[in-house]
Amino acid sequence: MAKNLVIVESPAKAKTIETYLGSGYQVASSNGHIRDLIKGNHAINVEKGFLPTYEITPGKERVVQHLKKLAHASDCVYLASDDDREGESISWHLKEALELTDNKVQRIVFREITKAAVLNALKQPRTIDLDLVDSQQARRVLDRLVGYDLSPLLWKKIKPGLSAGRVQSVAVRMVVERERAIDHFVVTTSFAVSAFFILPTGQLLKADGAEKFKTEQDALDFLEKCKDATFSIKSLDKKDLKRSPSAPFITSTLQQEASRKLGYSVSRTMMLAQQLYETGKISYMRTDSMHLSEEAVRHINKEVTEAYGIDYFHARNYKTKSSTAQEAHEAIRSTDFSIRVASSNRDEQRLYELIWRRAMASQMADARIEKTVATIQISTTDQVLLATGEVLQFEGFLKAYARTKDDEDEASDSEAELLPPLHVGQVLSFEKMLARQRFTNPPARYTEATLVRDLEEKEIGRPSTYAPIISTIQKRGYIKLASREGFPRAYTLCTLQNKQIQTQQLTEVVRAEKQKLFPTDIAAVVNDFLVKHFSDVTDYNFTAQVEKELDKIAQGSKIWNQMLAEFYSGFYPKIQTTADVNRSAVNYTRCLGKDPATNASLVVRLGKYGPLVQLGIEADERQEAPRFAELRENQRMETITLEEALNLFKLPREVGTLEEIPLLVNIGRFGPYIKHGAHFYSIGKEDDPFTIGETRSVEIIEAKRKADAEKLIKIFPENPEIQILNGRWGVYIKTDKKNIRIPKDITDPKLLSLEECLQILEHAVQPKKGKKHK
Repeated sequence: MAKNLVIVESPAKAKTIETYLGSGYQVASSNGHIRDLIKGNHAINVEKGFLPTYEITPGKERVVQHLKKLAHASDCVYLASDDDREGESISWHLKEALELTDNKVQRIVFREITKAAVLNALKQPRTIDLDLVDSQQARRVLDRLVGYDLSPLLWKKIKPGLSAGRVQSVAVRMVVERERAIDHFVVTTSFAVSAFFILPTGQLLKADGAEKFKTEQDALDFLEKCKDATFSIKSLDKKDLKRSPSAPFITSTLQQEASRKLGYSVSRTMMLAQQLYETGKISYMRTDSMHLSEEAVRHINKEVTEAYGIDYFHARNYKTKSSTAQEAHEAIRSTDFSIRVASSNRDEQRLYELIWRRAMASQMADARIEKTVATIQISTTDQVLLATGEVLQFEGFLKAYARTKDDEDEASDSEAELLPPLHVGQVLSFEKMLARQRFTNPPARYTEATLVRDLEEKEIGRPSTYAPIISTIQKRGYIKLASREGFPRAYTLCTLQNKQIQTQQLTEVVRAEKQKLFPTDIAAVVNDFLVKHFSDVTDYNFTAQVEKELDKIAQGSKIWNQMLAEFYSGFYPKIQTTADVNRSAVNYTRCLGKDPATNASLVVRLGKYGPLVQLGIEADERQEAPRFAELRENQRMETITLEEALNLFKLPREVGTLEEIPLLVNIGRFGPYIKHGAHFYSIGKEDDPFTIGETRSVEIIEAKRKADAEKLIKIFPENPEIQILNGRWGVYIKTDKKNIRIPKDITDPKLLSLEECLQILEHAVQPKKGKKHK
């Protein structure tokens, strides 16, 4: 048995570190957390200063017993969990659960898994930082108090199975408010002018109007002025610009850039980064510091100079925006900048290359650009046109890391078109002029990455919590990640060419959404309830202030249960007061109007299983029972109209007949379908059950019949339960109890007799019973 035991969080990390240490060390893994608060409402004793009660996490009992055995047989135990609050908490729980004494346990930390970093950490052991432990404990206790007090209240007042959380509810509020801002956005229009000129070289010069016109008539008046105008170069202005590189990645910016450039979700980015970290390829991926060590800068200097030349290196220090950032930590970077290929896994490699390029570029020279603006005067008006071109004079950091047009908060660094040779006074040959109707756009819906960005800006959450927050609000059913097709929009295009003005009405597809976050109706109802009755919990500034209080605990300037007492003294009385709120006052109900055919009231409300439309209410005093219909996938309680709601009651609808049997279209538990006699045929997403007609319905039925006929190879009239079918994985025999694949040596299944099929079934090897695999 080795004299020294090193305990890390994951088996992959243990495997990597084991290669760095000699025979005197054994490396074992705790597989993450080993203890947590007990289940139920008795985990925290509020009267005894918020005293928590912990238990071994279910399923971790054998891990704890194994580690305890190894620890007791070792002279020294090094706890090497991650260098953050959660990691410190894991180390403390290990010490408690393994019953380790202070003189036997040492805490070591490193932010990259390299041999030098690990050996250096072993030379600088320390004790467990109880301030960090208290901070993490306060966060865990606070989240449990909020969740266990609020969630049952939501079950009683709104719907069973709901949950609330200190940070997740704030994130949901942000998405709900963004959706409402989109709903209430008022679109305004204007007309933008573009002119095209043919130069003596044959090149086409494009210039844009310096101003936009408010109305179509204003645009037409301008085009009218330009009919007989002369266009000439009034001035050429050249300006030298420089663009500086972005800072190396922190957790939030890595998540945003991986989403924009690689299409990765926040959780996928963190999973891939975790794998790169545990195999020693990158530094720790949960950080809010933009700092790079002197050693890392030296390595970058060497790589930049060798790859691009000495002029391309420029050492920089970046100041982290967050007031709570831990500057002693580092930004996310490669551990060895000479390594270009870090993994055989394509997704890991793409993320590694993004991290490598960003860190390299952060220590490189500015890109230098010459921008030229040509001002074109019009002889018949004082208004001017502007043609802009750029030329990249020195690439600088763009050699390593070029930002793209997808970057939402920064200008594109891709080289703009170079203006052709021009001179002041040059008369231009007019080709045509366009005045196109433009529309203002509402705020963009959140992606996972942009929600993380705004959470960080509001100082809500910390690097280790961003991914869990995004994951939780989706799992709880408050937010849906979805892509939606755009819709057609008409616009006006006015064209001046050959001294003739032509106006056209054209159509464009707009507002297509790709992997955006949409709030559900239940999210809106829960959010409104929490904002009204628990403003503290959902207030952005208050939530950010709680994070700062947790930071104070971590720094040793505040006592953890004192902070909890201050919060709970204001929170718990609201729980008691809100328990008396009438459920009918909470549940969202909106009256849409009256059904013209029956004069019954039409309301949309939240039902037991989700949002629904109800036709007929008690106040109508009708003899007929109310009718109910579920909302369609893209419909919302806040925005559905009377006409849209009435359409929901048009199902089931008869669309025609086939073989003198009616064709009925309806929506069932598994989606829309066509009923023909006793048979049901699914309708795909490409068809709308509210508009599908007889012809299309017959096509769907005939296609299904054809597929079924091709699937059926042989039946036996004397035993209809046995069939020979052609399936996805080949030909098989189907019975009422099991399906058995036909042996490969049978070349023509059609020739099989019933007796031969029974023999195959009798001698078939049954699969072993075991664990089910997804």
